[in-house]
Amino acid sequence: MSTAPGSFTFSDAEKERIEEIRMLEAMGASGVPELVEMLVDPSWTVRRKVVAALAAMGDVAVEPLCVALRDRRDNEARIAAAVDALSASAGNADPAVLALADADAPAVLADAAQILGRRKSMLALPRLAELVSHPDDNVAVSSVEALGRIGGRRVVESLVRVVTGGNFFRTFPAIDVLGRSGDPRAVEPLADLLLDMRYMLEAARALGRTGNRAAVAPLVRLLARPGDAIVRSVALALAELRERHAELYGVVAPIDEALRRSVPVPATVRRFVQGLRGANQAEQVAICAVLAALGSEAAIPDLRPLLDGPSAVAAAAAGALLQLGQSSDARVLDALRDGDSPRRLLLLPLVTSRAAMAEVVRCLGDEDPEVRAAACDALGRIGDPSAVRVLFPLLADLNGRVVHAASSAIQSLGSTDTEALALEAARSERPAVRRAALRILGYFGYDAALPVFLDALGDPDTRVRDVAIAGLPYLDAPSALDALFALATGPDPRTRAAAVRALGQSTAEGRVVACLVDALGDADAWVRYFACKSLGRLGDEASAPRIAALLDDEAGHVRVGAVEALAYLRGEVAAAALQKAAEERDPDVQRAALIGLGLMGRPELVPHLVAGMASPDVATRIVAVSAIAGVPSPEVLPALVRAASDADESVAATAMGILAQRPGVEATRALVGLYAANPAAQRAFAALCAPLPGRIEGILESLATADDELAARLASALARMRRDSANEALLAALGLPNPAARKAAATTLAALGTRQAHAALEQAASVDPDPEVRRVCSLVVAQWGA
Repeated sequence: MSTAPGSFTFSDAEKERIEEIRMLEAMGASGVPELVEMLVDPSWTVRRKVVAALAAMGDVAVEPLCVALRDRRDNEARIAAAVDALSASAGNADPAVLALADADAPAVLADAAQILGRRKSMLALPRLAELVSHPDDNVAVSSVEALGRIGGRRVVESLVRVVTGGNFFRTFPAIDVLGRSGDPRAVEPLADLLLDMRYMLEAARALGRTGNRAAVAPLVRLLARPGDAIVRSVALALAELRERHAELYGVVAPIDEALRRSVPVPATVRRFVQGLRGANQAEQVAICAVLAALGSEAAIPDLRPLLDGPSAVAAAAAGALLQLGQSSDARVLDALRDGDSPRRLLLLPLVTSRAAMAEVVRCLGDEDPEVRAAACDALGRIGDPSAVRVLFPLLADLNGRVVHAASSAIQSLGSTDTEALALEAARSERPAVRRAALRILGYFGYDAALPVFLDALGDPDTRVRDVAIAGLPYLDAPSALDALFALATGPDPRTRAAAVRALGQSTAEGRVVACLVDALGDADAWVRYFACKSLGRLGDEASAPRIAALLDDEAGHVRVGAVEALAYLRGEVAAAALQKAAEERDPDVQRAALIGLGLMGRPELVPHLVAGMASPDVATRIVAVSAIAGVPSPEVLPALVRAASDADESVAATAMGILAQRPGVEATRALVGLYAANPAAQRAFAALCAPLPGRIEGILESLATADDELAARLASALARMRRDSANEALLAALGLPNPAARKAAATTLAALGTRQAHAALEQAASVDPDPEVRRVCSLVVAQWGA
């Protein structure tokens, strides 16, 4: 019998032991001793089950596992399993494991350090900083690796001592951790290691990870050494340096400027171009980025052939060519003209210049429909109305994506020719072209299009008739409305439904409302459904009782349509009906009701929405989260924060997306809390970078109590806003009582490089009460010109 990848088959004996594990886990604390004994089970899969059980049991299992790890070191399987269980423990294991870090036995210390690192224990940072100097190499290395897992600027000085201590086995792991710290104090010791061939490449990579402008000069000094391998390593480091600086501060210009100041550009371009030979894809991409940063047009001839390379390399080369200025435009145009479909597909999204229009038009005839669609999109971006004439023939394309792209471009460009060309296309022999032309005519609402629409109501193609009906409300002519009234009472149910739907796009005049109210009693369910939707869209409060009566309609979609219509009404009848519908068993009706309650925006309706956010159904929770967002109630923000930690990723992402758009100090405080609880939550960090009202004030308030890591990210968020007021907040942070905030502000202000920042940092280097802050400020001032 075959077994699916990742699955296991168990012997009968293993099944019995796994059942025993379940029973022991259910017993709680009394089952722990036997589970600890089972950590030496000969079956790896059984041991995994034991580890998972002990980890899930939390606090009751922590002390027995620590005892086993400290006192019973006669079995490697037991030791490894105990480490895994403590690392994954759901309990408060950090204090007990930290106590192990005071043991005499080096092996126990090394295991404790590993566990604390895997748990990302901030509590353990001071002890781990001490252990990096332990006489035993294994303990020291485990502690360095643990610091790397946890992260933390507060241990930079300890790591600096490690990398300058001359111990190879300790230095190597410390290099990586020091680079990832992002602390300016990391640059000098890492730069010194470039002189040692044993550490040179690893130190170069670490300098790239710092994101610090001062890392540019020591990296480019490596180019004085012979060998293309050196060049490629420097390129990788510089490319990562640019990416990291952009991630931290939102710009790469300071890195690029430092690079151009630090090297003779022509000679350096030649070195990097030579390094392309024999380079792998990642190295080629990095060299492209560096050549673009150097800004020399001399690199253009050597970048052009890379457009034929793998997609990542070709994209990097194309971006570099466009960045290098006008003289590269001809190369890009040549590539569009002579390139195959994949190359064109790569380049077209980058084109915005009118100079490229002729070559983009040529791409409209490409055999690949994706290229044709991309060319339509590019013409829309270029913005030259004369392109409309060459776009209209694309309405006959057999690929729907191309037709949609051509239509969108025509609508965005406008043109004096559009009306005549669309009227001509509406008479095409091909139904698809007629449909596309009618949509364009309806979009612009041309008066001359009325006869065409009226004629199309008798078109032999059903979909053409549907498009014509949908477009009539956009024509400012009484006869267009008369035609819709006639169709809404005609014999064909499909046509009646389409006409009733279209009437919802017109004005709420008496005849329209009366026609729609009559349609609520139509024999066809779809007519009733669209009558509800149209009355809701028109906001006719008087029809609320009639619509509410359809909440008992036999057709489910009509019930949903009634709820959706009531959502647009604001009266008491609609509110009462929606509250009742929110308790329906039909999930579609319930979700529509929750949306409606949210649209009403009444604080007294919030409890219904909060109840929806607790639904066992994921889709219902998502709808409830979306619906509650706009209600003005103090209950909303805490509910969104809870939802941002939902077990389902889609619910959490929805809540975080709403929080990201929510202004105010309280919302900012909530986002900081979410990010502090989970530093990997990039959505929370991105939300903090958005310069909404209250963001800057909320971040500055949070800096007052932030630790080193959080302070660094909050300062980064201020820098990424690119606002004078955010820069002023960073200057204000230099005066906060919190040393972590002052260090983070100093590093970030140095990266911004303003004259005001320089003066503030010079002052802080002399007068700040904290010696570590003074050292950081002195260092960044000394690095200022790097």
